[in-house]
Amino acid sequence: MDEDGPKVSTESDRSNGTNADTEIDGESAGEQRQTVAGSSPTEQSSSEDQARAGDDTDPLPNVPDTEPEESDVPEDIQKYARFKKMDGAQYDRVNEFLRDRTYITAREWAIARLCSDFRTETGVEMTKIGENLPELVPFMTDTYTPQAVNQARSSFEDKVRTAGATFLYGAMCDFFTAEELDDVMYESTEVAKFLLEVEGVDLSVEDELEAEERISSVMREVREASEELREQEDE
Repeated sequence: MDEDGPKVSTESDRSNGTNADTEIDGESAGEQRQTVAGSSPTEQSSSEDQARAGDDTDPLPNVPDTEPEESDVPEDIQKYARFKKMDGAQYDRVNEFLRDRTYITAREWAIARLCSDFRTETGVEMTKIGENLPELVPFMTDTYTPQAVNQARSSFEDKVRTAGATFLYGAMCDFFTAEELDDVMYESTEVAKFLLEVEGVDLSVEDELEAEERISSVMREVREASEELREQEDE
C-alpha cells in the first residue's frame, strides 16, 4: 500500500505539472497579445518609424526604370510586319474565312508564309518561328514546337497539291465549259489576291493584270491539251 501510494501521487503530480505548463504557456501567450494590443501610442509610433526607416532602401513606387530591360525577342522578329493588318483579329474568324474559301486553316496559312520568309540556306528556322509565333502573327496566341511548325507546313503543302490535282482534273475532264472555268479562275484569283494583300503584299494593277494573263494562258494550254487527249481516246 505504501509503495502504491507514492506511485499514484507521482503520476498525479506529473499530470498536474503538465496541465500547469500548458496553463503557463497560455497565460504567457495571452500576456503577449495584451502587451501588443495595449502598447502605448508612443511605442507604436516608434515601431512604425523604425519600420519606415527600414523601407528607405526599397525602390520608390511608380518611378520608371531608367535602364529598361533588353527584349528577348530577336530584332528580325520585332521588325516583321507581314500580318500587321490583322491586329486584333481573332483566330476563329480568320479560320472561318479560310474554311469557306480554301482547304487550308489559319494555322497552316500563317506558318506556310513564315516558313517562306524565314528560310535560310540550310533550311527553315522552325524553332525561331515556333517560339515567337504570337509576336509574328497577331491571331496566333500560343507558341509551337519545331515539330508542330513542320507538321503545319507539311499539311499546307499536301493540301495545295491535292487541291491542284482536283482543279486540273476538273478542268481537263470536260465537266466545266470554257466560260465556267474562267469564272472559277477569276474567283480563285480574287481570294488569292486578298490573302496576299492581308499579308502586306502591295499588288499594283500592272502586277495583277500580268498574273491574270499568265494564269489564263496556262489554262488555255490545259484546255487545249485536254481536248487533244479526249480526241485521241475517241479514235
